[in-house]
Amino acid sequence: MRACFAVILIASCAAGECGAQEQVKIDARAQASPFPHFWEQMFGSGRATLALRESYRNDLRAVKEVTEFRYVRFHGILDDDVGVYTEDEHGNPVYNFAYVDEIYGGLLKNGVRPVVEISFMPKKLAFNPDWLHPFWYKPNVSPPKSWAKWDGLIKAFAQHLVTHFGEDEVAQWYFEVWNEPNIDFWGGIPRQKSYFELYDHTAHDLKSVSPRLRVGGPATAAASWVDAFLEHTADNHVPVDFVSTHGYADDTVENLFGTNENIPMDDRVCRAVAKVRKQIQSSATPKLPLLWTEWNVPGKDEARDTAYVGPAVANTVRECDGMVDALSFWTFSDVFEEGGPIPLPFEGHFGLRAKGGINKPSYYDFSLLHRLGDQRLANSDKNVIVTKRRDGALVIALWNLVDPGITGKVKAFRLTFSGVPGNARVTVSRVDDDHGNTLAAYKAMGSPPYPTDDQIRKLNTETQLPAPSPQKLDGGHLDLKLQPNALVIVQVS
Repeated sequence: MRACFAVILIASCAAGECGAQEQVKIDARAQASPFPHFWEQMFGSGRATLALRESYRNDLRAVKEVTEFRYVRFHGILDDDVGVYTEDEHGNPVYNFAYVDEIYGGLLKNGVRPVVEISFMPKKLAFNPDWLHPFWYKPNVSPPKSWAKWDGLIKAFAQHLVTHFGEDEVAQWYFEVWNEPNIDFWGGIPRQKSYFELYDHTAHDLKSVSPRLRVGGPATAAASWVDAFLEHTADNHVPVDFVSTHGYADDTVENLFGTNENIPMDDRVCRAVAKVRKQIQSSATPKLPLLWTEWNVPGKDEARDTAYVGPAVANTVRECDGMVDALSFWTFSDVFEEGGPIPLPFEGHFGLRAKGGINKPSYYDFSLLHRLGDQRLANSDKNVIVTKRRDGALVIALWNLVDPGITGKVKAFRLTFSGVPGNARVTVSRVDDDHGNTLAAYKAMGSPPYPTDDQIRKLNTETQLPAPSPQKLDGGHLDLKLQPNALVIVQVS
């Protein structure tokens, strides 16, 4: 097979004249290191019962077609609308795993495994049945009224999963204890101490069913509690197989780091990842995997519906490489109800697909980033990722990131290659304001609040990325002009 070389180019500024041409040197013979696709293997989604909907599963299948989607995480597998737990007239526990089987079975049939977030509290098991989170679906965040009944539920839940799906299968899942217990998702007092008690019970319960089940936490907001959590589990001999926590690009510096530093939003997630990785390395269990089970780019100016997502994700991939085992984008779909049913397709929500199954620019961005290779080549340019695919193709990411609300300019790039033929043929694909821009197409359609199936098909057809356009290297150089927040793939054969 003849080797080919691909280049992903990501640039961002704003409409206007280009400034000075930026020079980027690419050495195809540079030292290589493993580059697993940690940013596209795990995604978040809203809550468990959404997985029963065909719209949710359609979005899951669509995202899996263009990424390495392997795991999905959501809240509320123990919520009352799943029907797992109630009690009879004598106060005896009654379990029902019918919807659990449909939820997890539907994922597996589509080639995706669950991250089992053990939450929230069934009303009949709650110490305070009225302790409800303000989300539209009002999950109960109370501690259990009885640890014995909690232990019984978790053991029965885990045993059912092992019996129904098989131990070999369930041993490949992740069990994460609760969601963001350091904020209003957990009502225990004091929060940290009571969460640690919840974790201890749950971890021991799971391991009593099978020592192969993987359990972790603390699943905190803003990268909190990890050092204390690891100290607690070590001192008390509590099993932990992975660390999980969250951090968003628009979380405050004070919440993430406890400081008043001036850290750009685009750098905050990976600075927080580095902080947590260091805490793990300094603990009694220094080699634990780190799952970042929620993150997203800043949501200012509805940026999550625009091509900005691509460069922002690429920059985060560059910064987080080697420090995190999974970076779970929240979320893969706008089938999502934290604030109630989403009324309009484009309101800056988290997902890669808008209401009705409309592909956002971010969907196309992820499809392009999927083409990165599995080996990363050393390169000192902080705006570049250079990778190599298994077939020998060279794949490079280059960006000029400009945040929402900031005006920039179209940017000119000259890529200078060494180690590739000087007259090689080139093809180019891109996502920018003119390619894959579903938001613009939706506005041009008149922004219908409830698009018909025909309108949705029209939007996805019109914005589908065209076949790569041919270009050619000129003496080992490639000159390109990129719109603000353009994501471009160039294949050099």
